[in-house]
Amino acid sequence: MQLHESDLGNVIGATKARSTQAVNKMIGRRGPLWQTGYHDRAIRDGEDLLPFARYIVANPLRAGLVEKIGDYPLWDACWL
Repeated sequence: MQLHESDLGNVIGATKARSTQAVNKMIGRRGPLWQTGYHDRAIRDGEDLLPFARYIVANPLRAGLVEKIGDYPLWDACWL
């Protein structure tokens, strides 16, 4: 993602708000979905993207949302 005239905090906040609304509507729940705050990590040209992608894809497993990584629908994304 490249930020042009926005700052990262605003983009993350809007993404969290919209995804929370969509998930809550889809599964009929109310309340927060995300933890407060975030940690950003810039990946520069030439850096190896694979370890970062694997870390992100493994989040549902670490959070106990799936029992094995293959249960996560995006575990085999083309860039992994």
